[in-house]
Amino acid sequence: MTIRTARDAVAAAASYLDWLGFREIVQPEDRHSAGVDLRGPGLVAQVDPSTRPAGLRAVECLWLNGLSASAVSVFFSLAGYTPEARSRAAEIALPLFVLDLTGTPQPVNNAADELTSGGAV
Repeated sequence: MTIRTARDAVAAAASYLDWLGFREIVQPEDRHSAGVDLRGPGLVAQVDPSTRPAGLRAVECLWLNGLSASAVSVFFSLAGYTPEARSRAAEIALPLFVLDLTGTPQPVNNAADELTSGGAV
């Protein structure tokens, strides 16, 4: 799926999460206030389609959303992540993926590698 819009990026992330074994993935109605673009049983995910690397605050907010929902948190970004965001994600084992313009997610950290190899639990 070629990514041309933010909606394409969210759709590509949802398809990948489905491939990993997460089911019933939906976009919450009030997704902007929580910073979560996708939810499913045991899953919260954020998709950042901007041209700026995702920062520390975005990673920590997603992680907290996952904790409050007792869910796996997964982050997808088109522009990558700041060094601080990558470092914090490594500390809290939050999977980070970069979406290329063909819509193919690439794991950025060990947590993402583990999720890719193990799928939904």
